[in-house]
Amino acid sequence: MSLLRRRKAPENEIEPKPDVEEDDKKKIKKNATAQKWSCIDSCCWFVGCICCVWWILLFLYNAMPASFPQYVTEKITGPLPDPPGVKLQKEGLKAKHPVVFIPGIVTCGLELWEGHQCAEGLFRKRLWGGTFGEVYKRPLCWLDHMTLDNETGMDPPGIRVRPVSGLVAADYFAPGYFVWAVLIANLARIGYEEKTMYMAAYDWRLSFQNTEVRDQTLSRIKSNIELMVATSGGKKAVIVPHSMGVVYFLHFMKWVEAPAPMGGGGGPDWCAKHIKAVMNIGGPFLGVPKSIAGVFSAEARDIAVARALTPGVLDADLFHFQTLEHIMKMSRTWDATLSMIPRGGETIWGGLDWSPEEGYSPCKSKPRDDAAQISAHHENRTTDSKEKYYSYGRFISFGKDAVKAHPSDLKRIDFRGAVKGSNVANNTCDVWNEYLDMGVSGAKAVEEYKVYTAGEIVDLLNFVAPKMMARGSAHFSYGIADDLDDPKYSHYKYWSNPLETKLPNAPDMEIYSLYGVGIETERAYVYKRIPTAGCNIPFQIDTSADEKDEGSCLKAGVYTVDGDETVPALSAGFMCAKGWRGKTRFNPSGVRTYVREYYHAPPANLLEGRGTQSGAHVDMMGNFALIEDIMRVAAGGTSEDLGGDRVYSDIFKWSEKINLRL
Repeated sequence: MSLLRRRKAPENEIEPKPDVEEDDKKKIKKNATAQKWSCIDSCCWFVGCICCVWWILLFLYNAMPASFPQYVTEKITGPLPDPPGVKLQKEGLKAKHPVVFIPGIVTCGLELWEGHQCAEGLFRKRLWGGTFGEVYKRPLCWLDHMTLDNETGMDPPGIRVRPVSGLVAADYFAPGYFVWAVLIANLARIGYEEKTMYMAAYDWRLSFQNTEVRDQTLSRIKSNIELMVATSGGKKAVIVPHSMGVVYFLHFMKWVEAPAPMGGGGGPDWCAKHIKAVMNIGGPFLGVPKSIAGVFSAEARDIAVARALTPGVLDADLFHFQTLEHIMKMSRTWDATLSMIPRGGETIWGGLDWSPEEGYSPCKSKPRDDAAQISAHHENRTTDSKEKYYSYGRFISFGKDAVKAHPSDLKRIDFRGAVKGSNVANNTCDVWNEYLDMGVSGAKAVEEYKVYTAGEIVDLLNFVAPKMMARGSAHFSYGIADDLDDPKYSHYKYWSNPLETKLPNAPDMEIYSLYGVGIETERAYVYKRIPTAGCNIPFQIDTSADEKDEGSCLKAGVYTVDGDETVPALSAGFMCAKGWRGKTRFNPSGVRTYVREYYHAPPANLLEGRGTQSGAHVDMMGNFALIEDIMRVAAGGTSEDLGGDRVYSDIFKWSEKINLRL
């Protein structure tokens, strides 16, 4: 009975089932696994999905017929025009004059020849250009190798970074992003090849004269031009510089005729014997206001807007990497950037109460056909507005009120004699920059001066970047010559300034200024001081300074004028429109000069890529009209074949406002 009771007793109890226990254990394990899933896992999955999609799209793109993108584009937009090479080939044009390309700043690849231990395995690999893979893999090592010596502006000990040679040096800046490739391909259509084309690659970080001192680049350009002219039966070369390459070649034309050892010893008629035409693309003859913002605060409009959209990210010490501070430290060792500082002072760029572009308002978008562009442009030209436009002549203003204030209402305290303090963060910052030596009192003195015109910019940069400017002042000058026959102007520091040097004695040579217009281009800035900057740069573009009017040129703290998005039309066009036009003291032999503008028309759809009618600073290298102009001259044409000047902007009107003794 007791055993029976013992067996019946469990009838009211729930016995644990083995299946249930196992299910519970699995659920607990599953929940524990779910809890371990982290943000990193999500990021990895996200990156993995993007990579898979990218590789699939890349595979499909490479698998499709080469003509498929063109077929789709033509179905959407209609038949595409023939590329210039095909068009001119049908006309019977053939290669005639050798062509020399002079790349601009940052577009020429640089490779490593000697480096520190952190750069092991990178011998002759590109540090600049290409995929930029080393920027992501080892950013601090990359920065060390791209930075020049802060005292000499030359190679640091144990590092040798040199320009890539050949046409590949600047045909593409990065995979798929062309610079010279489209022009080269079109020239090849009419018979050009590597023996009749030469890419004059150089280290764009160095001052112009130091490219000769270190690499003998100027001598190589001279000897290559001489060789190409000799092997082409005496046909003179057509030179095609782009961006900073324009002022670099201006320096070369003085260097090649100057006696050795400072010059190349080619004699006063070298240019007349060897150069048919110089076709300058997007040339910053008189400088670029954007370069001021780059030196002053390591930013421009795009970076300022990004900073406003993501507050603190660019200034944060992410992984002990202060982004803008590192960029400033590196770029302030690149002396060539100082070749872009605006030249001519207030005579060219205006002052507190005037500017050549006074009354300008942004042009409205225009139709893509050329005739409509011309007529629409004239409807939107500079007007004599009743409002006072003082902003353009004021390159840097602290506060929006300082931009609009009458000169008599500005209370300015001179910064030049200010005593620089010391920054308490100086010893704790990972990245040294000259602002740390200037201190809070120095930054405050800069702010209290309120407004800086072109005549005061050089003094400002001497105050905030003394080491850089000390090196730069030995290689560049920004004034206007009183007497060009003064022996002092035979020094190389003046050779890249068109206002302090003469064109060569080559009356048969032609000089073209080819540049884009119709795009808002940076001209002046509204700044603010950061009172507690710490290790960060104490000045920022004030993106809150904005004007909501449709016709206003002030957006996100930046005043814009007409240009190619980088170089204002005034800088690109003035010398060929007035400074060199006819026989002047800057052009005593009467070299013929022409202005040809290309009005910006963005691509109609994504399949057009960067477009064939772009006026943007780099994208215009694929502009069919620009390429056709260059090819016609290279094939033996002259300005008459091109039609002389072609102007959409008010460059001639603005030039007349500039009171420069000619």
